[in-house]
Amino acid sequence: MFGFERLEVWEKAILFADTVYSITRDFPSDEPFGLTNQMRRAAVSISSNIAEGSSRNSKKDFARFVEIATASLFEVVSQSFISRHQGMLSPEEFQELYLAAEEQGRMLCGLRRSLLDDA
Repeated sequence: MFGFERLEVWEKAILFADTVYSITRDFPSDEPFGLTNQMRRAAVSISSNIAEGSSRNSKKDFARFVEIATASLFEVVSQSFISRHQGMLSPEEFQELYLAAEEQGRMLCGLRRSLLDDA
């Protein structure tokens, strides 16, 4: 088992990506390389950066990767607003994604803070 697999924030990031994939599955067929691709790539980037950061030699370096993961999360949130405005996300889907993003954001913030406090 890799160390990042024990992190709840990483597990939640995997579930968040699953949610993004599920919600974007019903986006219009002319959208696969627009918002669909952008949202999916950003969502996958969250868990990927947590995993990559965990391999770094210092907590400060790990914290930087958590910062990048947070930026990817914010990307998904911004793209969710656009998707909602374009009628690709229902209010319920938007709310589900937004609430999951809030939870993920709190967890990432907590991890980053703990890494920097220990550094």
